[in-house]
Parts: sequence; C-alpha cells; structure tokens
Amino acid sequence: MVITKTPFRMSFFGGGTDMEGYFRENNGAVLSTTFDKYCYVNVRHLPRFFDYSTEISYSRTERVTDISDIRHPAIRNAMQMLNMHEIRLTYEADLPARSGLGTSSSFAVGMLNAFYALKGKYVDKKKLADGAIYLERVLCGEAGGWQDQIAASFGGLNRIDFSADGYEVKPIIISSGRKKNLNKNLMMFFTGFTRFSSDIQKLNEGEAQNDKAAMLREMFGLVDEAEKILVDSSKDLDGFGYLLDHTWKLKRRVGRAVSTDSIDGLYEKGIKAGALGGKLLGAGGGGFLIFYVPPEYQENVKDAMKGLLYIPFEFENGGTRVIYYSPED
Repeated sequence: MVITKTPFRMSFFGGGTDMEGYFRENNGAVLSTTFDKYCYVNVRHLPRFFDYSTEISYSRTERVTDISDIRHPAIRNAMQMLNMHEIRLTYEADLPARSGLGTSSSFAVGMLNAFYALKGKYVDKKKLADGAIYLERVLCGEAGGWQDQIAASFGGLNRIDFSADGYEVKPIIISSGRKKNLNKNLMMFFTGFTRFSSDIQKLNEGEAQNDKAAMLREMFGLVDEAEKILVDSSKDLDGFGYLLDHTWKLKRRVGRAVSTDSIDGLYEKGIKAGALGGKLLGAGGGGFLIFYVPPEYQENVKDAMKGLLYIPFEFENGGTRVIYYSPED
C-alpha cells in the first residue's frame, strides 16, 4: 500500500503566461507558493476476490473490469500510461476541487507518485511534474497552463520561468522572518463557488487577443517587481499587496469569465475594510479569494467577509511526498 500527500498551490503573479501557446513564443513566469492543505492518494493492489478488478473512490465510486471503462479521465489515462492493473485507489482532500488551487493537478501529481511507488520506483520531482503535464494537457486534452503541476511537485515559494526550452524552478531567496510576515499578512476566504479551470480558459479564448497579449506581457513584468519586493529586505512588504491589486485588475480584463458581480462586490468589501490588494485564485469564476491585509485591519476584513469561510494556512516547502509505503509481494 502507498499513500501520497500533495500540497495545493496559490498563484500570486504571472498566471496565464504559463500557457504553452503563449510562453513558447513570448516567455513567461509565475510566482507562487504551496501551502499546508493537501490531497491524499491511497493506492494498493486489489485482492482477486471480487467480480471487478479495479475500484476507484473520489466524489463517486467506480468498479470496473476494464480500465477503458473508468469514467474519470485522469485516472483512466494515468493507469493506461503507466500500465497499472488491479488496483484500489482512494482520493481525499482538505479543500474542495474546482476551487482555483490547482487541485486537479495536485491529484495528478500525487496519483503518479503513488503509481510509481507501487511499482517500487522512485522518480524525481521534475519527472512527476512532466508526467502530470503530459497527462492533463495531452492525454486528457484539458486546457490550461503548466504551473500547477510544477508547484505541486516541487513545493515551496518559487519563481517558475517558462520558455521555448521548457521551464526552470527558482526558489525565492527570502529570510524566514520576512516569509513569516508575508504569510501572516495573507488571508484566504472561500466564496462557495466552484468551477472547472479548463472551462474558464475556454470561455476566455475568444476575447480580444491583441489586448490580451499586451496584458499578459504586463503580468509577466509584475513577476519581476514582486520578486524584488520579496528578496530586498529594504523594501516595504506592503508593496506586495498593492501589486496583487494591480494584477487582479489586469486579470479581470483578460476575459469576462474571470470574475462575477458577486466576486467583484466581495473584493471591494475587502479593500474598503483595509486590504491593500488581493485576487481570486486560479483561472477565475469562483473558488478562493486571497487578500493582503496588514495585521491591524485583519479583524475588519473578517467582519466584511463574515458570510464566507475563512481558511487559515501556512506556507509549506515539501511538495508531493510518499507518507506511507508498505511493499507487497
């Protein structure tokens, strides 16, 4: 039996520039972190006592004798890709799916990690990220970028650069005290709305491409500005919050499916209560709102968001990992 634990991510800057169709021509970068909310994938071989050979449990339960009959596309394609047979797989998570935290990619990474371990193989983080990108973007044909799979695999607070040559993960070099202050000044709330990231990406594809390309170039530039604020201890950390406000306003112009009137109203309430900036995490349309709030205004923001669930969190650095391994004969 194998159990993997894979973190979710929050993306601060550069989202959209990690789309392969964009960065192969223009280069891209994102600044993101993983945090201490996880998905867990439990995999073992299924004993041959049943009239089915594979059992899959996520939001539903599937029992099949032929892998091609599995309805969950990521599980079906991953099992075929790695030639997995006769298994029982269970998925659990600390936070809901389709909420802007890269949950599907964290699952893909954690599942591949578990499959390799069940085969008795160790694979490095880059191979897991590459495999999850191939699984979701090629085999499953889902629209989206590359950042989620990379963040879930590697973990930590990173700048990820994208180019025609692929990608490079660069940890943000920041003192522990400054990193704790950044963490302390971030507040996350659940809007209650969930959606498929790939659906939002498709809805936004038809927007004015010239304007969108210019906005993506500006969003790419904000990654440099945000990194400078974090690594230079002489700079006021509050500048990070103001940049979040700037990137959110840019992101809202990328496509009309990014936000809603309800989300815009919540965001304005947070700003009026003392937040310096914030953004909706993920492709848009719902999920989690994050705000940068100086400590003296955090109770005000909680009151302004009293209809939403507040989610405390801590940054994490480990990425996906095997937390239980019991070899089988």
